[in-house]
Amino acid sequence: MAFTLEYFASQCHDILKEDSGPAGRERVCDVVRQALASPEFVAEHIREDGPERKIIYQDPELGFCILAHNYVGAKESAPHDHGPTWAIYGQATGKTIMTDWEKVSEPAPGKPGTCRPTRVYELTPGMAYAYDPGVLHSPKRDDSTRLIRMEGIDVSKVGRHAYRPVD
Repeated sequence: MAFTLEYFASQCHDILKEDSGPAGRERVCDVVRQALASPEFVAEHIREDGPERKIIYQDPELGFCILAHNYVGAKESAPHDHGPTWAIYGQATGKTIMTDWEKVSEPAPGKPGTCRPTRVYELTPGMAYAYDPGVLHSPKRDDSTRLIRMEGIDVSKVGRHAYRPVD
């Protein structure tokens, strides 16, 4: 059986409907790894000629999104969380250097929060990693990459706070 977007989405839906907590999200990471192991799925849905961010599925009942990302060239993001929701990163091609951050101070109106790095690690093709709500992280890509990212809700529609690193 070919690994299709419909199968991927239905597996994620069933898991998250049964357990939307950290254990359920870890099980979803296993499904993301299965998708990444399918060259046909990656070629069809995480296209190297695709846009930087594209929602390829949004669950009508639970609201989670499956996104395809195509980053051309190097790119680095500031420390961030995903607002009130979780995220899962699944590396399809290339390498992402991920940094986890510890919150030092909360953001205030007109002022970013502060954070310090706690861990640096690589995401390479086939890997998937879940970030719970409020977990600060920052991806760095030294070259072009493609990935699946899942969000518990469409984060483009929610406010998020800014953070800056401190020593």
